[in-house]
Amino acid sequence: MEPTIASLHSCKPAPCNDVGGLPSDGVVSAIQSQSSAIPFNSAEATLGSHLARRLVQIGVSDVFSVPGDFNLTLLDHLIAEPGLNLIGCCNELNAGYAADGYARARGVSACVVTFTVGGLSVLNAIAGAYSENLPVICIVGGPNSNDYGTNRILHHTIGLPDFSQELQCFQPVTCYQAVVNDLEDAHELIDKAISTALKESKPVYISISCNLPAIPHRLFSCEPVPFSLSPRLSNQMGLEDRSRSQQSSFLNKAVKPVMVGGPKLRAARACDAFVQLADACGYAVAVMPSAKGLVPEHHPHFIGTYWGAVSTAFCSEIVESADAYLFVGPIFNDYSSVGYSLLLKKEKAIIVQPDRVIIGNGPTFGCVLMKDFLTALAKRLKPNATAYENYRRIYVPEGHPLKSEPKEALRVNVLFQHIQKMLSAETAIVAETGDSWFNCQKLKLPQGCRYEFQMQYGSIGWSVGATLGYAQAVPDKRVIACIGDGSFQVTAQDVSTMIRCGQKSIIFLINNGGYTIEVEIHDGPYNVIKNWNYTALVDAIHNGEGNCWTTKVRCEEELIEAIETATEAKRDCLCFIEVIVHKDDTSKELLEWGSRYLQLNSRPPTHGRLG
Repeated sequence: MEPTIASLHSCKPAPCNDVGGLPSDGVVSAIQSQSSAIPFNSAEATLGSHLARRLVQIGVSDVFSVPGDFNLTLLDHLIAEPGLNLIGCCNELNAGYAADGYARARGVSACVVTFTVGGLSVLNAIAGAYSENLPVICIVGGPNSNDYGTNRILHHTIGLPDFSQELQCFQPVTCYQAVVNDLEDAHELIDKAISTALKESKPVYISISCNLPAIPHRLFSCEPVPFSLSPRLSNQMGLEDRSRSQQSSFLNKAVKPVMVGGPKLRAARACDAFVQLADACGYAVAVMPSAKGLVPEHHPHFIGTYWGAVSTAFCSEIVESADAYLFVGPIFNDYSSVGYSLLLKKEKAIIVQPDRVIIGNGPTFGCVLMKDFLTALAKRLKPNATAYENYRRIYVPEGHPLKSEPKEALRVNVLFQHIQKMLSAETAIVAETGDSWFNCQKLKLPQGCRYEFQMQYGSIGWSVGATLGYAQAVPDKRVIACIGDGSFQVTAQDVSTMIRCGQKSIIFLINNGGYTIEVEIHDGPYNVIKNWNYTALVDAIHNGEGNCWTTKVRCEEELIEAIETATEAKRDCLCFIEVIVHKDDTSKELLEWGSRYLQLNSRPPTHGRLG
């Protein structure tokens, strides 16, 4: 169809508010004060205006979209809402990735696509958001309400008169699905979907028939009840009498206990409670790789990332030698466990999940919320800094990369040495799947610096859209994205949306000629990709419209000059720095991780017949 992106509202981001992040008590209320284009109390209020206003009320000020014939009228009503910016993306996959990044910063996000061809294109991104516990509201423009039940065949489908294929695909990767094809229950279904996304911290699916958004209806003419989510409560008997007592006894008997934060801290909104517990008990504090950035690294007892054999130096030795470990919100998968090779013993572990506590090989206590439990536990633990003191005894400061010779080919460890110097409270790191996982894990985050990557789902190309969404959500931070060339080729188009939205991120495109993470797992000719002139590509996308600066660097001297330009003269531009490195220049952590993961994937069958 004819592109209409230029006619959409400006992409200038609205100031961040607190509702998207959700208050710590889990209650959300209507806090936006802007007037809607069509007030709720107007007889002209429509389904489209109702949905737009509801999104504004929960803190969504930017909606990522791709137009299609089933959602055009709905997009008109989203545009008409003064509190919303409609951001047209180049494809649905990137729109979903952008919503993923936005939800990480704001606590909730939304994307709008068209029926089936759009819905199935955005599905992969929604699955990733589900795996990362992100409340993304995925809105699809659906068939005309009159076509349901008529046995008709529509375009944008697989040629069957049953319109449910898209819905069936979304059911496993969303926590609630609403098909709105009748105005009588439209408001109820929309409100239920939005509130469920917020309560469950998972994506939801809303399909809206294409002929309904513009129709006024009596149910939209009244001021709706403000969103107010009843806070989830812990079972006080279990919290006070049994689980806390057994947990504190277990830990207080330990000689050298440690704490390890996991990625579910975010969904449980328990990051502050985790830090308060760490302050109270004095334990050595580590994070799992997918929780980097959720726990402040300037904490006095922080010892780094626990990732088994590829942990931060000296971290795994302290964690695995502890006689008790408190894991808060962990996900133990094949990636985070380095091929299930962690040297942990279940009987030493206490695992706190968002709604339950598991003590060693003993009991499990349900209906106990993570935040409440950590707060209560902090009052009963005896201070014990033994593990941290042991860490300080064995710790040896990391060395620096070998000094580069003049004009020597740039090494990746030198690149990240300079990225480290760029970090501050005004920056955020987005790390793409690949060797950037391992190199970015070693960055030390100063207070206020944010960090995001997608470990559970690990979809290459995620970071381009996520950078777009994250930068849009938090305009006061400068996003530094580290992206491999293979990943960039998957989703490169939406650099154009970053430019159109006036974003000022810095993208380091690491060009090593292939899928390096796959090479280190199992090499083959399929891991070599066609090399692009990436800076020329971005220049072509820029096309003289908007603020964008590109450069290509091959040595440390050129890198230093590029960073100086990006952070000074071009600090208000989108900066794209293509870094040329050797195809075999990888972190030692990726080499170790890849070999262990290969061993896991190569296990022969343990049952059945071969041949």
